[in-house]
Amino acid sequence: MVRLRLKQHGRKQRMTYRIVAIDAKSRRDGKVTREVGFYNPRSDEIQLDFLAITVLCESGAKLTKTVRDILGRAQLLKQIRTEF
Repeated sequence: MVRLRLKQHGRKQRMTYRIVAIDAKSRRDGKVTREVGFYNPRSDEIQLDFLAITVLCESGAKLTKTVRDILGRAQLLKQIRTEF
């Protein structure tokens, strides 16, 4: 099963996160299937590949709670029809 979740990037006290599609059984920083976005919590910057996220969700990918909240802030959840 594929999940959309956050992958840490950056250094201590300056973390940024990449939103990635990854196998649910893999480690947090394991091998990534596809990178679909970027999130910087310090500046609240969000960059998303809407088309890739839509395709992955329609093909059965699940979202973690944190990614779901980020997509909600970007107002994409209304446009994606998935079960949470």
